[in-house]
Order: sequence, then C-alpha cells, then structure tokens
Amino acid sequence: QVQLVESGGGLVQPGGSLRLSCAASGRIFGLYNMGWYRQAPGKQRELVADITTGGTTNYADSVKGRFTISRDNAKKAAYLQMNSLKPQDTAVYYCCVKTLGLVPRDYWGQGTQVTVSS
Repeated sequence: QVQLVESGGGLVQPGGSLRLSCAASGRIFGLYNMGWYRQAPGKQRELVADITTGGTTNYADSVKGRFTISRDNAKKAAYLQMNSLKPQDTAVYYCCVKTLGLVPRDYWGQGTQVTVSS
C-alpha cells in the first residue's frame, strides 16, 4: 500500500516563502510522476506542478517563475518551493503519485493547508 505524507504548510504573509515536502512509503512499481495539486474553497482541484522520473517539470501558468518542484527518487520524495506567495495561492495542497504503465494508478496524500494572509 502506497502512502503519501505532506508537510510544510502553514500561514505566511504575502511575498513570503514556504517549502512543502511529500514522502512516499510502500512499494511503487515502475516509473511514476510526482505532482502537487491544490484546492481552494469552492474551487476544483488543480495541478500546480509535476515532475517526471527524469526530472522534466511542468507548471501551472499561475505559479511559473515563483514555484519550483523537485524530487529525490532514492527517497521517493517530492518538494515544492513556493516563493513570492500571493493570497490567491491559499489552498489545501496535495501530493500525488501517478504510476505509468499498463495499469496506471494515482495515489494521494491527505493534504496540507497553505494560507497566505497579512
């Protein structure tokens, strides 16, 4: 059973920074992408950024130039460095592992709250 645990959320002032971490436990077979999604109140969950095993990254337009995703394959971990935070970045942030192959599967963490407010 794959489990994901996020950490690093909290309250930060506009313009501040936070670093989210995601640690996966359990066996993950084959190649997999890791990503961060977020969901604000009353809105749908949206992709923030994701990264392939080889390190290719993809970002939502709203966070380009401010957020950086990275991963450590040996630790089965992913990170999201968030700089120049804005109030509209306030949301619950979820880590996701998407396995590739014949039977793709998605695994989700429980989420961590990020609040950007003065």
